[in-house]
Amino acid sequence: MREPRGLDEHEARLWQSYRDTHRELMRALEARMITNSGLSGADYALLHPLSEAEDGVLRTRDLGRSVGWERSRLSHQVSRMEKRGLVCREECTSDARGSMVRLTPLGRKAIESAAPDHVDAVRTYFFDRLSPDEQAQLTTLLDRIAADLPATCATPECDE
Repeated sequence: MREPRGLDEHEARLWQSYRDTHRELMRALEARMITNSGLSGADYALLHPLSEAEDGVLRTRDLGRSVGWERSRLSHQVSRMEKRGLVCREECTSDARGSMVRLTPLGRKAIESAAPDHVDAVRTYFFDRLSPDEQAQLTTLLDRIAADLPATCATPECDE
């Protein structure tokens, strides 16, 4: 095991800037979404992949993977959304151990109503602050970092 190295002044500043920017960007997007649509960021995170899935339905494990959530967090969020009529759970016909999450008509209406303002918020708070060259450079850098990250799921529940 190699000896841990501390961050120099520039690295520490960059890391803190990244953390602060990510936190504040997510806070601003969440606040605007709640104000303008009544959906939380967690609602939107699940509604988005469901709205793009064939027939608006995904296997629960695949939905969890698509948002990077553990089973417990996903289950609690789906339960909250079920109570509000945004999604419903179904049995998985191909595997009795699995379950499916389906977007309801109310859920589809909610995501279709929220999406234009969310896209505008992302553009306003993020893309409009960067030139096209900066956007391309940031994409390259983030893709490089993401490609070298270790897999985050080492538990059997990832394959259920």
